[in-house]
Amino acid sequence: MQSLLNGDRSLSIFFGSQTGNAAELAEKTAKLSKKIGMVPSVIDMEGFDVSTLSAHKRVLIITSTWGEGEMPDNAEDMWQNVLTSKPSLKTTGFSVCAIGDSSYDEFCKAGTDWDSKFKELGATQVQPITLCDVDYDEPWTAWVNAALPRIACFDDSGVFQESIVTEMSSYSSGTQQTASAPAAAAAGSSAGVSITGGSEALQALLGGGDRSLSILFGSQTGNAAGLAEKTAKLAANYGLVPTVYDMDGFDPATLGNHKRTLIITSTWGEGEMPDNAETLWQSVSSQSPSLDGVSFSICAIGDTAYDEFCKAGTDWDEKYAALGANRVHSIQLCDVDFDTPWSQWVEAALPMIACVDESGTLQEVLLDEMKEYGSGTAEEVVSGDYTPASIVQEDLSITLSLFRYCPAEADSGWDTIACAIPGHATVEDLLVAVQHDVDGSLAFRRGNGNGSPTSGIRVNGRIVLADMIQISELVNDGGVLKIEPLPGYPVIRDLVVDYTSFEEGRVAAKPWLRADPREGFTLLNGNAMGVMDAATSATLHAMTDVSSYQLLQSMSDTFAYDSEYKGPGILLQQWTRSLDPRTGEEQQMDLMNSLGSEHGVWSEADFASVARYGSDGQTASKALNSARSKLLNSTNYTGPHGRLVKWYGRSVKWSGNVNETTLYRQVLGPVGLLSNIFDGVSARMFLGFTRTGAPPFRSLQALLAPPAGIGKIPNMINSKVASHHEVVNLFNEIDQRF
Repeated sequence: MQSLLNGDRSLSIFFGSQTGNAAELAEKTAKLSKKIGMVPSVIDMEGFDVSTLSAHKRVLIITSTWGEGEMPDNAEDMWQNVLTSKPSLKTTGFSVCAIGDSSYDEFCKAGTDWDSKFKELGATQVQPITLCDVDYDEPWTAWVNAALPRIACFDDSGVFQESIVTEMSSYSSGTQQTASAPAAAAAGSSAGVSITGGSEALQALLGGGDRSLSILFGSQTGNAAGLAEKTAKLAANYGLVPTVYDMDGFDPATLGNHKRTLIITSTWGEGEMPDNAETLWQSVSSQSPSLDGVSFSICAIGDTAYDEFCKAGTDWDEKYAALGANRVHSIQLCDVDFDTPWSQWVEAALPMIACVDESGTLQEVLLDEMKEYGSGTAEEVVSGDYTPASIVQEDLSITLSLFRYCPAEADSGWDTIACAIPGHATVEDLLVAVQHDVDGSLAFRRGNGNGSPTSGIRVNGRIVLADMIQISELVNDGGVLKIEPLPGYPVIRDLVVDYTSFEEGRVAAKPWLRADPREGFTLLNGNAMGVMDAATSATLHAMTDVSSYQLLQSMSDTFAYDSEYKGPGILLQQWTRSLDPRTGEEQQMDLMNSLGSEHGVWSEADFASVARYGSDGQTASKALNSARSKLLNSTNYTGPHGRLVKWYGRSVKWSGNVNETTLYRQVLGPVGLLSNIFDGVSARMFLGFTRTGAPPFRSLQALLAPPAGIGKIPNMINSKVASHHEVVNLFNEIDQRF
């Protein structure tokens, strides 16, 4: 079987999908196929070149049926081309999963048509077709569990090696162990780890005997246990054989046998160990077993609202180091929103600990190569068990217009490059290609493939994260892709901007939690547990559901006019923190004063300029307009902004129409009123005319004595109105509320 694993392991997964279900199952199938050493490509049938079909040796087809037995829209052209060209598939192995609805006469007809056609063209069916009804999860699961090991036994020459299917099935299920006690053996094996590519040193490390990894978790509510399971799944990408251990009942005398150890633990109460970890901690503290030759790293989960933040994790970190263990990666402290910091930790810690050889020596020189070997983990970290594989799209021929800036010469300009790149590639992929193949001096910030907050750029007028947005979402074939730095920040070089102003502004804004002593529930052991109701938690989460505060900051148009403006990225953090029920009264007051200050929420002319940048901008705009409402209510509509709103509201209620007249008078004040007494506007106000020509309290005066000309009142916003942008914004906002 090893010779089969060392050859071509490509797998082509075609999907025909009308509503997205088949596409989703194709992605899940691709993720699972990696566990048996396959290299999957998920291929949209739309636009596929049928002349290349014969080159695909291993094919899985997942397709739905549309209407009365018809192909999905994205599969129709490929189906017609196959019917016409009739490519030879004599060296192709395949299987089909068909999705349909048994209430239709032509149940799963698209799938059965593909199945029959592939057989007719000479392909070898390695697993019979599976017909799925609308509840397709269970039949798809049964199909994929049977089809994957069988398609994996189809060799490069087009022969189905059916005799090793059982061995292949065992291989696919043996890459991970889970244990709740030390009954599972600490020593692992490299059997089942497919080693392909890489230097001789890397292959020697991966194939050099023990590749076990022990993942211990201390968990009170299940969060740490869940992260331990996710970490174990990702460990297989680095040639490790992971075992997850519950600390409850673990034998401390065996700790020294676990040469590669990761610990994920929460902290309970006021700096205490979780219940399942307390006994092990006491035993280790009293017995002090030697951990010489053990390599470790720790991820700690806590709550910054408590004084002893992540203390259980830091205790384990200090204890392991004191007992002689080698820390391969520094401890990661995670707050209640632990997903992102855990992702960062696991992305760094796994390749490091995978570089520890059988003798316990860290082969750090292989770190970069190990990261490349295990590439793709960032995607899996975010999506869990079923990471979407790459959906192959056709190449786009585009013209790249790229901003360049050289600080040494204080010179800027644009490079124009004609290029062809797959539509599914990210903007970062394109920039990397330019850096490698065209100009190595190009400077830009790389992300981690998961939407890094600092990877923002502006592309064709859109503010995006370079490592997340795909080329096909920004430009069509033959179009121009204009890439420039984020607005609102100083440019350091090319596309790299300086975020110092944002970080300094955030520090000055102090959005971190400062809690007062608060009431809460107590557990049976007497420890306090803070309380936040589910509705409040969901509201706060929705308000902060933005991909990057740095990106949000650049969506404002105000920085060009007010360099001291705090910006939407900082203001949103202040506003949501002020709504957090755990926030102390003094901090809430400080935050509201900061929001209403000279350079706070009132400095933005209109948050519609932020909202135009998609979901993140809309989320922030809605939240910050709520902050304005809170400020107006808390001051009882006093001050310049409250006065404008109050009189505008009264004007609307009086007339039933949008009326700027009264508001205009309030802005000008008595001196302005006198200075404009002969311009017609003051007379109109005096005689009761609205902007639309309708009287607010006199029914016929508009017809009998229209002053200063006939018709509507002229525009009210002129050079004599101070801070006119604030008036415009209030018009836009209040008009929606009355």
